[in-house]
Amino acid sequence: MQEQVDGKPTQQFSLPPEVARWRKAERERLIGERLAIPADTRQAMAERIAAGLSACIGGFEDRTVSLYWPFRGEPDLRPWMRTVIDGGGRIALPVVVGKARPLVFRDYSPGDPLEKGIWNIPVPASGAPVVPDVVIAPLVGFDPQNYRLGYGGGFFDRTLAALPAKPLVIGIGYAMQAVATIHPQPHDIPMDRIVTAPPVAGSPG
Repeated sequence: MQEQVDGKPTQQFSLPPEVARWRKAERERLIGERLAIPADTRQAMAERIAAGLSACIGGFEDRTVSLYWPFRGEPDLRPWMRTVIDGGGRIALPVVVGKARPLVFRDYSPGDPLEKGIWNIPVPASGAPVVPDVVIAPLVGFDPQNYRLGYGGGFFDRTLAALPAKPLVIGIGYAMQAVATIHPQPHDIPMDRIVTAPPVAGSPG
């Protein structure tokens, strides 16, 4: 189903009621567990994830990597931006431009001015739109088929479906966010790879 937003068609996703209820409850549970991880433990896990990403991607020369600004206990990969840039790559951040609309990616360098976006998440105040070669997608949950449980807005699925060329899509999170299945629907797009950090001392499970 599609509707028009600003004269452009947008995908409308609907879930079976039982799947919607399950995802809502599971999302709340997983975010709660993520927030319960001590900040210093999350930092150590983020460093492991960053190392895993570098190994997974292999090289950054002339590649644009879309990252994100950490939110609600997500792994903080902002220090890893410098690794990408020092390796000859570029950074982009996703920007929500409207409900039921694909994300826009804007070029970003550490120190560039930011403004508050949706949920008060900082986004580039300016910066040219870019098409990323690699998209790093934070996970609320994930399953063995690499399907991602997100925040329920459908932004990443719409975005991946709308991009002119398919990027390498890597989901990142903590090992404790694994679930047996997210009950994927036709609009769900699996990640190409998942990079997680196993529990470390001080983390719950």
